[in-house]
Amino acid sequence: MKIEIGSKIKDISIVTTDNKNKISDYLNKNLVLYFYPKDMTPGCTTESIEFNDSLAKIKRMGWNVVGVSRDTIKKHMKFIEKYSFKFPLISDEDEKFCNMFDVIKEKSLYGRKYMGIDRSTFLINKDMKVLYAWRNVKVNGHVEEVINKIKELK
Repeated sequence: MKIEIGSKIKDISIVTTDNKNKISDYLNKNLVLYFYPKDMTPGCTTESIEFNDSLAKIKRMGWNVVGVSRDTIKKHMKFIEKYSFKFPLISDEDEKFCNMFDVIKEKSLYGRKYMGIDRSTFLINKDMKVLYAWRNVKVNGHVEEVINKIKELK
């Protein structure tokens, strides 16, 4: 099932760095949910730092931020600790959550093909409805795009 703008997401079980176990646990506010390939890599680190630097502003606008990758909770905790992230990360080792959002795509690195997370961001409201989606995200300027779209949705 491909998540479309306007569709509702299922409240499936998740594994997080802050011990929440359903996505609805973050919906006391609207939610910026971003998927990224791997902890501690240059693009993913830059994107996560930018979300962290903008977190207070995003929260003031009524939104939470949660990141998702296939890394383990242990690796996520090291990532959070190293960069002092103030938002949780979801560990999706079995790819159930990633598959729900259709973000696992064939990628290529130095001619080698593999399946990996296509950097993507979704805006989800308190009713679990997808308000906006970015796929194949380029890191530079993305967080600012997200903030501008949140302003536009108000």
